[in-house]
Amino acid sequence: MGYMDKDIAPQNDGALIDAYSQSIAAAVDIVGPAVSRIERVGGRQGHGSGFAISPDGLIITNSHVVDDAKAVRITTPDGFVTEGRVLGRDVDTDIALIRANTSTGAWAKLGDSQCLRRGHIAIAIGNPLGFEWTVTAGIVSALGRSMRAASGRLMEDVIQTDAALNPGNSGGPLVSSSGEVIGVNTAVIQGAQSIAFAVASNTANFVVSEILRYGQVRRAFIGIAGDTIVLPRRVALAAGTVQTTSVRIRRVEPEGPAAKGGLQEGDYILAIDGSPVGGVDDIVRLMDGSRIGRDTEILVFSVAGRIEKKMLLPMARS
Repeated sequence: MGYMDKDIAPQNDGALIDAYSQSIAAAVDIVGPAVSRIERVGGRQGHGSGFAISPDGLIITNSHVVDDAKAVRITTPDGFVTEGRVLGRDVDTDIALIRANTSTGAWAKLGDSQCLRRGHIAIAIGNPLGFEWTVTAGIVSALGRSMRAASGRLMEDVIQTDAALNPGNSGGPLVSSSGEVIGVNTAVIQGAQSIAFAVASNTANFVVSEILRYGQVRRAFIGIAGDTIVLPRRVALAAGTVQTTSVRIRRVEPEGPAAKGGLQEGDYILAIDGSPVGGVDDIVRLMDGSRIGRDTEILVFSVAGRIEKKMLLPMARS
């Protein structure tokens, strides 16, 4: 049986609060100078936030912040104003990359979002509703969320946070207590309280690498249109699978990879390289740039009523 030590001193709440405040202030001191106000130049007006990730003026923001603009105006916290060009944007992840015409001074480090845990401190820095360089803080509420991008594609590995975000925060950094960027603030749910989302820093890092190397994010294309459907039990039994949904091919593009690989309208796609396909989103997720030009095995229940393996050679999506 345990006992109570009467000599245990009560926890000093003031010291805990002060330590929390100090950790937030320190993180803001590290990342805050790298955060800029981003305004479109020409075309439709609009603004948001962004942050530099290199000393030579590479800036990350949201795709919807730059929209179709080719150039932007960049204003730093110390009042320095310069312009920059949009190197590329990826609507599917809502990430865009800008190159400032001159160095913007401070820059922030992209951290490893895979190390995050629920409950970690999350600090948002941005320009909400015209109130420049506002700081809000909360916690990481959930990890691995999915949400629909403007393109209709499902964004994976989205961070949910309760740090207050408003229009204008878009494109700004979500920062850890250690002063590393763990996400790119992207969306809020109107009418909800304390529910906001950020694209994970690992996703942003991947998009930046693709844009710098190819000018865009490469994704594989096989040339089909399909529908997510309930998988008939007889098909599931024949395939030896426990999945209850699949994709039925509605259209096959002539001369596309699927057509060349022997896929037909009416086939059920059950798996891609051994990964189960329960819906159209699974195909979109699995057809990443790594599959371009690489033999890919597609397991189907064909219109002939047989379980068949087809080999395709996906091509780059234009």
